[in-house]
Amino acid sequence: MTKINQTSRRKIEQLRICAEKEVEAGDSCFSDLKLVHVALPEIDKDEIDLKTEFFGCTLNSPIMIASMTGGHPNTKRINEVLATAAETLGVGIGVGSQRAALEGTAQEDSFRVVRDVAPNTFIYANLGAPQLNEYGIDGVERVIEMIDADAVAIHLNFLQEAIQPEGNVDARGCLASITAVCKAIKKPVIVKETGAGISHGVAKQLHAAGVSAIDVGGLGGTSLAAAEIYRASAEGDELCEHLGHLFGWDWGITTVESIVECSVLPLPVIATGGIRTGIDVAKSMAVGADICSAALPFLMPIMDDEKVNADKVIAKMNELCEELKVAMFLTGCKATHELKDAEVVVTGDTRAIMEQRGFLARVNKAKR
Repeated sequence: MTKINQTSRRKIEQLRICAEKEVEAGDSCFSDLKLVHVALPEIDKDEIDLKTEFFGCTLNSPIMIASMTGGHPNTKRINEVLATAAETLGVGIGVGSQRAALEGTAQEDSFRVVRDVAPNTFIYANLGAPQLNEYGIDGVERVIEMIDADAVAIHLNFLQEAIQPEGNVDARGCLASITAVCKAIKKPVIVKETGAGISHGVAKQLHAAGVSAIDVGGLGGTSLAAAEIYRASAEGDELCEHLGHLFGWDWGITTVESIVECSVLPLPVIATGGIRTGIDVAKSMAVGADICSAALPFLMPIMDDEKVNADKVIAKMNELCEELKVAMFLTGCKATHELKDAEVVVTGDTRAIMEQRGFLARVNKAKR
Protein backbone atom coordinates (compact mmCIF):
# COMPACT_ATOMS: atom_id res chain seq x y z
CA MET A 1 0.00 0.00 0.00
CA THR A 2 1.38 3.39 -0.95
CA LYS A 3 2.05 6.14 1.52
CA ILE A 4 -0.78 8.30 0.16
CA ASN A 5 -3.27 5.43 0.48
CA GLN A 6 -2.13 4.72 4.02
CA THR A 7 -2.57 8.34 5.10
CA SER A 8 -5.92 8.65 3.36
CA ARG A 9 -7.20 5.38 4.81
CA ARG A 10 -6.15 6.43 8.30
CA LYS A 11 -8.15 9.67 7.99
CA ILE A 12 -11.46 7.95 7.37
CA GLU A 13 -10.75 5.25 9.97
CA GLN A 14 -10.05 7.84 12.66
CA LEU A 15 -13.15 9.81 11.75
CA ARG A 16 -15.43 6.79 12.00
CA ILE A 17 -13.87 5.73 15.27
CA CYS A 18 -14.45 9.19 16.75
CA ALA A 19 -18.09 9.08 15.69
CA GLU A 20 -18.81 5.50 16.77
CA LYS A 21 -16.52 4.70 19.73
CA GLU A 22 -15.71 6.16 23.14
CA VAL A 23 -12.78 8.50 22.48
CA GLU A 24 -13.19 11.27 25.06
CA ALA A 25 -10.26 11.25 27.44
CA GLY A 26 -10.20 11.83 31.17
CA ASP A 27 -12.71 13.67 33.32
CA SER A 28 -14.03 17.03 32.27
CA CYS A 29 -11.68 19.62 33.71
CA PHE A 30 -14.51 22.16 33.45
CA SER A 31 -16.26 20.54 36.41
CA ASP A 32 -13.46 22.00 38.58
CA LEU A 33 -14.50 25.54 37.60
CA LYS A 34 -17.53 27.35 38.98
CA LEU A 35 -18.62 30.72 37.65
CA VAL A 36 -19.84 33.01 40.42
CA HIS A 37 -23.51 33.85 39.97
CA VAL A 38 -24.34 37.55 39.73
CA ALA A 39 -27.81 38.03 41.20
CA LEU A 40 -28.04 41.59 39.87
CA PRO A 41 -26.58 41.38 36.36
CA GLU A 42 -27.98 44.82 35.37
CA ILE A 43 -28.01 43.93 31.65
CA ASP A 44 -30.64 42.92 29.12
CA LYS A 45 -30.03 39.35 27.97
CA ASP A 46 -31.45 40.20 24.54
CA GLU A 47 -28.69 42.77 24.07
CA ILE A 48 -25.82 40.35 24.74
CA ASP A 49 -23.42 40.43 21.80
CA LEU A 50 -21.39 37.33 20.94
CA LYS A 51 -19.38 38.99 18.17
CA THR A 52 -15.67 38.34 18.56
CA GLU A 53 -12.66 39.82 16.76
CA PHE A 54 -10.02 37.32 15.70
CA PHE A 55 -7.08 38.15 13.43
CA GLY A 56 -8.94 41.15 12.02
CA CYS A 57 -12.09 39.14 11.28
CA THR A 58 -15.42 39.71 13.00
CA LEU A 59 -16.98 36.38 13.95
CA ASN A 60 -20.59 36.13 15.07
CA SER A 61 -19.62 33.81 17.91
CA PRO A 62 -16.47 33.00 19.90
CA ILE A 63 -17.05 29.31 19.04
CA MET A 64 -15.30 27.94 15.96
CA ILE A 65 -15.74 24.59 14.23
CA ALA A 66 -12.42 22.95 15.03
CA SER A 67 -10.24 21.24 12.44
CA MET A 68 -11.51 17.73 11.87
CA THR A 69 -11.15 16.10 8.52
CA GLY A 70 -10.25 15.90 4.85
CA GLY A 71 -7.81 13.76 2.90
CA HIS A 72 -10.19 10.97 1.88
CA PRO A 73 -12.95 11.07 -0.79
CA ASN A 74 -15.59 10.27 1.83
CA THR A 75 -14.65 13.33 3.85
CA LYS A 76 -15.53 15.84 1.15
CA ARG A 77 -19.23 15.79 1.99
CA ILE A 78 -18.50 16.22 5.68
CA ASN A 79 -16.29 19.25 5.06
CA GLU A 80 -18.91 20.68 2.71
CA VAL A 81 -21.62 20.45 5.36
CA LEU A 82 -19.40 21.89 8.11
CA ALA A 83 -18.25 24.77 5.91
CA THR A 84 -21.80 25.54 4.78
CA ALA A 85 -22.80 25.80 8.42
CA ALA A 86 -19.84 28.05 9.21
CA GLU A 87 -20.70 30.36 6.30
CA THR A 88 -24.35 30.55 7.35
CA LEU A 89 -23.47 31.21 10.98
CA GLY A 90 -20.59 33.60 10.36
CA VAL A 91 -18.15 31.58 12.49
CA GLY A 92 -14.64 30.30 11.87
CA ILE A 93 -13.64 26.80 10.78
CA GLY A 94 -10.45 24.79 10.38
CA VAL A 95 -9.72 21.83 8.15
CA GLY A 96 -8.02 18.61 9.20
CA SER A 97 -4.41 17.83 8.43
CA GLN A 98 -3.67 18.48 4.75
CA ARG A 99 -0.80 16.02 4.66
CA ALA A 100 -2.74 13.63 2.43
CA ALA A 101 -3.22 16.38 -0.14
CA LEU A 102 0.52 17.10 -0.19
CA GLU A 103 1.21 13.42 -0.75
CA GLY A 104 -1.19 13.26 -3.69
CA THR A 105 -3.27 15.95 -5.40
CA ALA A 106 -6.23 13.57 -5.70
CA GLN A 107 -7.15 14.46 -2.11
CA GLU A 108 -7.11 18.23 -2.57
CA ASP A 109 -10.79 18.44 -3.46
CA SER A 110 -11.81 17.22 0.00
CA PHE A 111 -10.21 20.39 1.38
CA ARG A 112 -10.93 22.87 -1.43
CA VAL A 113 -14.65 22.36 -0.97
CA VAL A 114 -14.45 24.29 2.32
CA ARG A 115 -13.57 27.56 0.62
CA ASP A 116 -15.83 26.80 -2.34
CA VAL A 117 -18.94 26.80 -0.14
CA ALA A 118 -17.70 29.32 2.44
CA PRO A 119 -16.22 32.26 0.49
CA ASN A 120 -16.62 34.75 3.35
CA THR A 121 -15.64 32.55 6.26
CA PHE A 122 -12.50 32.67 8.41
CA ILE A 123 -10.75 29.40 7.51
CA TYR A 124 -7.44 28.08 8.71
CA ALA A 125 -5.25 25.52 6.98
CA ASN A 126 -3.57 22.70 8.86
CA LEU A 127 -0.30 20.78 8.67
CA GLY A 128 1.58 18.69 11.23
CA ALA A 129 4.88 19.83 12.71
CA PRO A 130 6.68 16.66 11.53
CA GLN A 131 5.69 17.48 7.94
CA LEU A 132 7.46 20.85 8.08
CA ASN A 133 10.83 19.14 7.76
CA GLU A 134 9.51 17.10 4.86
CA TYR A 135 7.67 19.76 2.85
CA GLY A 136 9.23 22.99 4.12
CA ILE A 137 7.90 26.48 3.50
CA ASP A 138 6.64 25.48 0.06
CA GLY A 139 4.38 22.88 1.66
CA VAL A 140 2.92 25.41 4.07
CA GLU A 141 2.26 27.81 1.23
CA ARG A 142 0.56 25.02 -0.73
CA VAL A 143 -1.87 24.14 2.05
CA ILE A 144 -2.74 27.83 2.51
CA GLU A 145 -3.27 28.34 -1.21
CA MET A 146 -5.29 25.13 -1.48
CA ILE A 147 -8.16 26.62 0.52
CA ASP A 148 -7.32 30.33 0.31
CA ALA A 149 -6.81 30.19 4.07
CA ASP A 150 -6.82 33.20 6.38
CA ALA A 151 -4.34 31.50 8.73
CA VAL A 152 -2.45 28.25 9.08
CA ALA A 153 -2.30 25.90 12.05
CA ILE A 154 0.75 23.77 12.72
CA HIS A 155 -0.43 20.88 14.83
CA LEU A 156 1.53 18.99 17.47
CA ASN A 157 0.33 15.40 17.81
CA PHE A 158 3.32 13.50 19.13
CA LEU A 159 1.25 11.56 21.65
CA GLN A 160 -0.79 10.13 18.80
CA GLU A 161 2.32 9.56 16.66
CA ALA A 162 3.99 7.63 19.49
CA ILE A 163 1.10 5.17 19.62
CA GLN A 164 0.56 4.71 15.87
CA PRO A 165 2.51 1.82 14.34
CA GLU A 166 3.22 4.12 11.37
CA GLY A 167 3.72 7.22 13.53
CA ASN A 168 6.40 9.84 12.90
CA VAL A 169 8.29 10.10 16.18
CA ASP A 170 11.22 12.21 15.02
CA ALA A 171 10.51 15.52 16.75
CA ARG A 172 13.94 17.00 16.13
CA GLY A 173 14.03 20.45 14.58
CA CYS A 174 10.31 21.17 14.84
CA LEU A 175 10.75 24.38 16.82
CA ALA A 176 13.28 25.67 14.30
CA SER A 177 10.90 24.78 11.47
CA ILE A 178 8.03 26.59 13.17
CA THR A 179 10.27 29.64 13.62
CA ALA A 180 11.14 29.55 9.91
CA VAL A 181 7.46 29.31 8.96
CA CYS A 182 6.58 32.28 11.16
CA LYS A 183 9.27 34.37 9.47
CA ALA A 184 8.39 33.34 5.92
CA ILE A 185 4.61 33.12 5.91
CA LYS A 186 2.57 36.32 5.81
CA LYS A 187 -0.57 34.70 7.18
CA PRO A 188 -1.04 34.24 10.95
CA VAL A 189 0.51 31.02 12.26
CA ILE A 190 -1.37 29.11 14.95
CA VAL A 191 0.29 26.26 16.80
CA LYS A 192 -2.22 23.74 18.13
CA GLU A 193 -2.04 20.64 20.23
CA THR A 194 -4.41 17.77 19.49
CA GLY A 195 -5.42 16.48 22.91
CA ALA A 196 -2.48 16.68 25.30
CA GLY A 197 -2.28 20.42 25.98
CA ILE A 198 0.49 23.02 25.91
CA SER A 199 2.47 24.01 29.00
CA HIS A 200 3.70 27.47 29.90
CA GLY A 201 7.26 26.46 29.03
CA VAL A 202 6.34 25.35 25.53
CA ALA A 203 4.12 28.41 25.09
CA LYS A 204 7.13 30.62 25.86
CA GLN A 205 9.12 28.82 23.17
CA LEU A 206 6.33 29.29 20.66
CA HIS A 207 5.97 32.96 21.52
CA ALA A 208 9.70 33.43 20.96
CA ALA A 209 9.37 31.56 17.65
CA GLY A 210 6.90 34.17 16.48
CA VAL A 211 3.58 32.31 16.41
CA SER A 212 0.42 34.40 16.19
CA ALA A 213 -1.79 32.30 18.49
CA ILE A 214 -1.86 29.10 20.52
CA ASP A 215 -4.64 26.52 20.38
CA VAL A 216 -4.20 24.56 23.59
CA GLY A 217 -5.90 21.35 22.40
CA GLY A 218 -6.00 20.09 25.96
CA LEU A 219 -6.73 16.79 27.64
CA GLY A 220 -10.42 16.27 28.27
CA GLY A 221 -11.97 16.09 24.82
CA THR A 222 -11.57 13.79 21.85
CA SER A 223 -8.37 11.81 22.16
CA LEU A 224 -6.92 10.75 18.81
CA ALA A 225 -4.47 8.69 20.83
CA ALA A 226 -7.42 6.79 22.28
CA ALA A 227 -8.76 6.35 18.76
CA GLU A 228 -5.54 4.51 17.92
CA ILE A 229 -6.53 1.81 20.43
CA TYR A 230 -9.36 0.73 18.16
CA ARG A 231 -7.19 0.82 15.04
CA ALA A 232 -4.50 -1.23 16.76
CA SER A 233 -7.06 -3.74 18.01
CA ALA A 234 -8.54 -4.18 14.53
CA GLU A 235 -5.08 -4.78 13.08
CA GLY A 236 -4.01 -7.14 15.86
CA ASP A 237 -1.18 -4.86 17.02
CA GLU A 238 -1.06 -5.75 20.72
CA LEU A 239 1.82 -3.42 21.60
CA CYS A 240 0.21 -0.32 20.10
CA GLU A 241 -3.11 -1.25 21.68
CA HIS A 242 -1.35 -1.54 25.06
CA LEU A 243 0.35 1.86 24.57
CA GLY A 244 -2.98 3.38 23.63
CA HIS A 245 -4.62 2.16 26.82
CA LEU A 246 -1.67 3.35 28.91
CA PHE A 247 -1.32 6.82 27.40
CA GLY A 248 -4.49 7.51 25.44
CA TRP A 249 -6.97 8.27 28.19
CA ASP A 250 -5.28 10.56 30.68
CA TRP A 251 -1.85 11.68 29.46
CA GLY A 252 -1.42 15.41 29.10
CA ILE A 253 -2.37 18.83 30.41
CA THR A 254 -6.06 19.56 30.75
CA THR A 255 -7.66 22.28 28.69
CA VAL A 256 -8.29 24.52 31.69
CA GLU A 257 -4.73 24.22 33.01
CA SER A 258 -3.32 24.85 29.56
CA ILE A 259 -5.48 27.94 28.99
CA VAL A 260 -4.23 29.48 32.23
CA GLU A 261 -0.57 28.65 31.56
CA CYS A 262 -0.64 29.91 27.97
CA SER A 263 -2.70 33.04 28.59
CA VAL A 264 0.11 34.51 30.70
CA LEU A 265 1.81 35.33 27.40
CA PRO A 266 0.70 38.17 25.08
CA LEU A 267 -0.83 35.80 22.52
CA PRO A 268 -4.43 34.96 21.62
CA VAL A 269 -5.42 31.62 23.15
CA ILE A 270 -7.87 29.24 21.52
CA ALA A 271 -9.53 26.81 23.93
CA THR A 272 -10.05 23.38 22.37
CA GLY A 273 -10.47 20.09 24.17
CA GLY A 274 -13.73 19.04 25.80
CA ILE A 275 -15.79 22.10 24.91
CA ARG A 276 -19.28 20.61 25.02
CA THR A 277 -21.55 23.39 26.29
CA GLY A 278 -21.81 27.14 26.25
CA ILE A 279 -20.94 27.08 29.94
CA ASP A 280 -17.61 25.44 29.02
CA VAL A 281 -17.03 28.32 26.61
CA ALA A 282 -17.78 30.90 29.31
CA LYS A 283 -15.50 29.15 31.80
CA SER A 284 -12.70 28.95 29.24
CA MET A 285 -12.88 32.66 28.54
CA ALA A 286 -13.12 33.47 32.24
CA VAL A 287 -9.72 31.84 32.84
CA GLY A 288 -8.01 33.41 29.84
CA ALA A 289 -9.14 32.06 26.46
CA ASP A 290 -9.90 34.53 23.67
CA ILE A 291 -11.95 32.15 21.54
CA CYS A 292 -13.02 28.49 21.68
CA SER A 293 -13.51 25.64 19.24
CA ALA A 294 -15.02 22.18 19.22
CA ALA A 295 -15.12 19.25 16.83
CA LEU A 296 -17.04 16.23 18.09
CA PRO A 297 -20.32 18.07 18.87
CA PHE A 298 -20.54 19.11 15.20
CA LEU A 299 -19.33 15.82 13.77
CA MET A 300 -21.81 13.55 15.56
CA PRO A 301 -24.98 14.92 13.89
CA ILE A 302 -23.67 14.35 10.35
CA MET A 303 -21.27 11.41 10.33
CA ASP A 304 -23.77 8.64 9.70
CA ASP A 305 -26.24 10.46 7.45
CA GLU A 306 -25.15 10.88 3.84
CA LYS A 307 -28.20 13.04 3.07
CA VAL A 308 -27.76 15.39 5.99
CA ASN A 309 -27.48 19.10 5.30
CA ALA A 310 -26.01 21.82 7.47
CA ASP A 311 -29.18 22.33 9.51
CA LYS A 312 -28.15 19.95 12.31
CA VAL A 313 -24.75 21.59 12.65
CA ILE A 314 -26.35 25.03 12.66
CA ALA A 315 -28.83 23.90 15.31
CA LYS A 316 -26.02 22.58 17.51
CA MET A 317 -24.05 25.81 17.21
CA ASN A 318 -27.15 27.88 18.00
CA GLU A 319 -27.72 25.71 21.08
CA LEU A 320 -24.16 26.33 22.30
CA CYS A 321 -24.53 30.06 21.64
CA GLU A 322 -27.77 30.26 23.59
CA GLU A 323 -26.15 28.40 26.49
CA LEU A 324 -23.28 30.88 26.35
CA LYS A 325 -25.67 33.83 26.39
CA VAL A 326 -27.40 32.52 29.50
CA ALA A 327 -24.04 32.03 31.22
CA MET A 328 -23.05 35.58 30.26
CA PHE A 329 -26.35 36.98 31.49
CA LEU A 330 -25.96 35.25 34.84
CA THR A 331 -22.42 36.60 35.24
CA GLY A 332 -23.33 40.13 34.16
CA CYS A 333 -21.35 40.05 30.90
CA LYS A 334 -22.81 41.93 27.94
CA ALA A 335 -19.91 41.19 25.56
CA THR A 336 -17.60 38.21 25.26
CA HIS A 337 -14.49 40.14 26.26
CA GLU A 338 -16.14 40.93 29.59
CA LEU A 339 -16.00 37.23 30.50
CA LYS A 340 -12.33 37.71 31.32
CA ASP A 341 -13.48 39.72 34.32
CA ALA A 342 -16.07 37.18 35.45
CA GLU A 343 -15.42 35.67 38.87
CA VAL A 344 -14.56 31.99 38.88
CA VAL A 345 -13.82 29.50 41.64
CA VAL A 346 -11.29 26.72 41.02
CA THR A 347 -11.66 23.43 42.88
CA GLY A 348 -10.45 19.84 42.84
CA ASP A 349 -7.39 18.52 41.06
CA THR A 350 -7.28 21.57 38.80
CA ARG A 351 -6.82 23.86 41.79
CA ALA A 352 -4.12 21.62 43.28
CA ILE A 353 -2.17 21.49 40.02
CA MET A 354 -2.45 25.24 39.38
CA GLU A 355 -1.32 25.97 42.93
CA GLN A 356 1.67 23.63 42.66
CA ARG A 357 2.70 25.12 39.32
CA GLY A 358 2.23 28.69 40.53
CA PHE A 359 -0.69 29.74 38.32
CA LEU A 360 -3.61 29.78 40.75
CA ALA A 361 -3.04 33.43 41.63
CA ARG A 362 -3.66 34.37 38.01
CA VAL A 363 -7.17 32.95 38.16
CA ASN A 364 -7.84 34.38 41.61
CA LYS A 365 -6.84 37.91 40.69
CA ALA A 366 -9.13 40.65 41.96
CA LYS A 367 -12.17 41.00 39.70
CA ARG A 368 -15.04 43.38 39.43
